[in-house]
Amino acid sequence: MATAPRMLTPLPQLAKAVADWVADVASLTQPERVHWCDGSDEEIRHLRAGLLASGELHALDQKNFPGCDLYRSHPSDVARVEKVTFICTTKQADAGPNNLWLAPADAHARMRELFSGCMRGRTLYVVPYCMGPIDSPLARCGVEITDSAYVVLNMAIMTRMGRAALERIAGEPNFVRGLHSIGELDPDRRFIMHYPEELAIESYGSGYGGNALLGKKCHALRIASWQARQEGWLAEHMLIVGLRSPAGEQHYIAAAFPSACGKTNLAMLIPPASLGGWKVTTVGDDIAWLHPGPDGRLWAINPEAGYFGVVPGTNPATNRNAYDMIRRDTLFTNVAVTTDNQPWWEGLETGAPAIDWQGRPYDPKNGPAAHPNSRFTVAATQNPSYSPHAEDPQGVPISAIVFGGRRRSVAPLVYEARNFTHGVLVGAGMASEQTAAAEGKVGIVRRDPMAMKPFCGYNFADYFAHWIDVGAKLANPPRIYHVNWFRRDADGKFMWPGFGDNLRVLAWMLERCGGRGGAIESPIGMLPRARDLNVEGLDLAPATLDALLAVDEDEWRKEVADIRAYLGEYGDRLPPRMLAELETTEGKLKR
Repeated sequence: MATAPRMLTPLPQLAKAVADWVADVASLTQPERVHWCDGSDEEIRHLRAGLLASGELHALDQKNFPGCDLYRSHPSDVARVEKVTFICTTKQADAGPNNLWLAPADAHARMRELFSGCMRGRTLYVVPYCMGPIDSPLARCGVEITDSAYVVLNMAIMTRMGRAALERIAGEPNFVRGLHSIGELDPDRRFIMHYPEELAIESYGSGYGGNALLGKKCHALRIASWQARQEGWLAEHMLIVGLRSPAGEQHYIAAAFPSACGKTNLAMLIPPASLGGWKVTTVGDDIAWLHPGPDGRLWAINPEAGYFGVVPGTNPATNRNAYDMIRRDTLFTNVAVTTDNQPWWEGLETGAPAIDWQGRPYDPKNGPAAHPNSRFTVAATQNPSYSPHAEDPQGVPISAIVFGGRRRSVAPLVYEARNFTHGVLVGAGMASEQTAAAEGKVGIVRRDPMAMKPFCGYNFADYFAHWIDVGAKLANPPRIYHVNWFRRDADGKFMWPGFGDNLRVLAWMLERCGGRGGAIESPIGMLPRARDLNVEGLDLAPATLDALLAVDEDEWRKEVADIRAYLGEYGDRLPPRMLAELETTEGKLKR
């Protein structure tokens, strides 16, 4: 006997709180129509066809790049815009000096004026989504309202979007409300407001991913970091990678790097041939939610379902897994195209650009063919190294936390924190050279604690204290490390080969986690000796390795003084335990 088809409840009737909010927003923005997204394949095909027909999307060569399209954003709208990104808490001190602050009432008033009537003639899309595995108690849900079908397509890849998410929202006490409109794409009328106390986000005037995909940085970091502090966990700008040694030991590492500093490459690392027997799997490439587990360890989930990665520099040699996975069913943003309509970017090493990222005939005088922050959006399941445990509801246990930045000097290749609290100091003092992923002058060194400077939704002093509190509750806390793949010699050349060979450094960390790896004490932490790293098969001069592992105490006295000056911006709210660790480091450097 045939089974009767399931009668589906209309989406607006599933969650009254969502339906009431959508009605209020529709009254304000006055769209031509309202579309509730169900996340079905049919819906995605329809949206894609509409964008292709309107010219907003451009189909790429479907023979060599099946299912791949190109989106070109406005030239003024190509990166996160921190100067118009605000944290709107009742008390300014709760936002801290690390954030731009605006009183919630003033922010709402400004945004209400912008949103008034902004969707006339457009479709209002209701995008229910879940950040994290749909059945995980560690996941959190939200709804984004947007007038951009491009945003919907991205959210369908980046989150668990649609009916299942809305059904979960209907059974929970709250959800994150995100309202977005591309507006007129006027840089002078562009704002991204976050209301942590209300679990709400408002974004206007941008279609770029970091400003418009509200489930990503806005929810998964700025709002979630606030939630995490209230609930006793951590929301971090971290990749999660699984490492199984030749001996069969399984470990997971969470690592924090500023954007465009190698997160995706490390998350999808391919072991070099000289390190046979290692197995590397990807749980996540950008964001980690870490929760204390009943066993006293820290457990992590990746709240995202896809990758929104920087594409320049990606090729079979630098990141074979990323290169392979973006050759089908991928949404490219701001790349160039070849004469035969294939995507092209700097570092691809094959083909030649014919049309640049703005749709103009390529002319080197106009700058790079692909924008330096051009992106790919792709489902995580397409990654050849996708972890079978990425959907585990309880997450994966973290053996080590790694911080790293892009530094030409000062920071050695790797060092280990003395203890968890010292590790918090190491993360808090992290610095990196600015990249193209955010507006600003490329190359300038800036402090970027835990790679969270643009993303922490509250005062960094309270954030550091929360980290220390979480660590204190762990019977088996992860070890904490700092790495720097980007040291250069006197001629400006990179000293370390990077990419797959970074596994050599990770292997030393895991030996340390197992109580076996050798190290020597330095004023800044524990360092491997040259013999502690497996450099077999590397064309690396002994003097170069020694230089990579050296600590220049004069440079570090200046570095620590700069860290103290930076942390001083946070005043009396800084946790005394972290300052005590800073004084310990200062004392070791004086000796």
